[in-house]
Amino acid sequence: MYELFFLILGFALSFLFIKFKNKNLLNKNISEKNLESKDLFKNQKKILNQIPDQILVIDKLKNIVFANQSALNRFGGNIKDSHIAEVIRTSKFLDGIDFVIEKNIPTAVKTEIQTPTYQAYEANIFQAPIFENERSIIILLRDLTEIYKIQQIKSDFVANVSHQLRTPLQSIKMGLETIDDKDSQKKFLPIMLQEAYRMENLIKDLLILSKIEQQEHIKPKDIINLNEIINYVKSSNKESLDKKNITLDIDIPEDATNVIGDKDKLIEVFSNLVDNSIKYSEPQKKIHVETYKKNSHQIEIVFKDQGIGIPKDLLPRVSERFFQADPKKSRVVGGTGLGLAIAKHIIIQHRGNLRIESEEGIGSKFIINLPLAS
Repeated sequence: MYELFFLILGFALSFLFIKFKNKNLLNKNISEKNLESKDLFKNQKKILNQIPDQILVIDKLKNIVFANQSALNRFGGNIKDSHIAEVIRTSKFLDGIDFVIEKNIPTAVKTEIQTPTYQAYEANIFQAPIFENERSIIILLRDLTEIYKIQQIKSDFVANVSHQLRTPLQSIKMGLETIDDKDSQKKFLPIMLQEAYRMENLIKDLLILSKIEQQEHIKPKDIINLNEIINYVKSSNKESLDKKNITLDIDIPEDATNVIGDKDKLIEVFSNLVDNSIKYSEPQKKIHVETYKKNSHQIEIVFKDQGIGIPKDLLPRVSERFFQADPKKSRVVGGTGLGLAIAKHIIIQHRGNLRIESEEGIGSKFIINLPLAS
C-alpha cells in the first residue's frame, strides 16, 4: 500500500520540482500550453498541501527542499533549507534516512519518532528521482498518537476486566474450598452469592457498554417526556431511597420537557445517576433534579446530590471505564465502575453532553444537555 502511495507521490513531486527548476520559462512570453502547465503545477502543489500527513523532501546533503503545508504547520514555516537533523533529532529516524540513502533503491522504512511535544509518529522514507538525475528522499510522517492512546485504553480495559473478574472468582473459589460443614456454609454461601451477583452485573454492564458503542453513530429520533421517565426512575428506586431515608425532589416544568431520544437508554442514564447518588450519600440526605431551557434547541438536566463528593483532580477521569474515585467504597456499595461510562456514551449518542461538578464533603452535580423536541 505504501509503495503505491509513494510511487504516486514521487510522480507528483517529480512533476512539481521539474516545474520549479524550469520556472524561468514562465517569466517569458507564455503560450497557451505554458499556461496550462502553470495551472497543472499549481494543482500539484495544492494536492500535496491538502494531504493531512506531513511530507518532507530532502536532498543528498539532507537539507529540506520541500515541505507541504501540514509539515510547515507542524514544524514551523522556516524549515526550508534546514538540515533534517535540526528539525527531527531522533536517532532512529535519522538512521532510517541513512539506510535508505545507502541502499540507493526506492524503499520504505518505518520508524517511530518523538516530536518536541512527545507525539508518536511513523516515518515512511522513500528515495525517488525528484531533480532529474539526482535522487532525493521523500519522508511521510503519520501521527500515531491517537492510535497509541486507543491501544493503551484497550490494554487498560483488558487489565481492568481481568482484575474485576478475578477478585470475585477468588472469593467464590475460596468459599468452595472451605465449605465442609454447616457453619462454613452459613459463612461463605452469602459471600459467594454476592460475588456471583457482582460478576453478573459486571458482565451485564460490559455488554450494555459494548452495544452502546456500536450504536453510537445512530441518532435516536423518538420524542420523550422528561417528567415521565424521571418520575419512573424515582419510582423504580423507591426501595433504595427509603432504605437510606433519602429524598428525591423533582423540579421540572410541565411545558417544554419533551426531548429527542431513546426512552430505555435515557432511563438507563438517569437510573445510573440516581443509583450513584444513593450509594455515595449518607442517610437522610437529598437528591434534587431540575431542568433549565438553555435555548430553543437544548435543555439542561441537573442531578444534584449531597454525597461524599469527588476530589477535584479525579473529576476528568470519573467517566472512564472502571475508574473508581474510592475503590474501597465502590466495593462495599457494589459498583462496577462502568455506570458513568455507560451514561456518557448514551448521552453522546443523543448528540448531547455530560459534565460533572463536585466538591468533597459537599456533593456532586451531574449536568446533561439534550436536544429539545421541536
